[in-house]
Amino acid sequence: GVSRSGLTAREDQVLRLLSDGLPNKDIAAELGITPKSVMHHTCSIYRKLGVRSRLEAVTTATRRGLLPVD
Repeated sequence: GVSRSGLTAREDQVLRLLSDGLPNKDIAAELGITPKSVMHHTCSIYRKLGVRSRLEAVTTATRRGLLPVD
């Protein structure tokens, strides 16, 4: 399903791992998917959040309350 953020559960997981600063191959290993799948999820996240980089995605997601603030 899609969460209130407009992201799928998987995109949400990818976003959280992106926010931890993990490279795609580590995210892939963590979630049991291919790095290519991670790339597709990442592109989708960028599109949905209207951003162009990991940093922007994490900053925007944090500002919107989609990521826990440490």
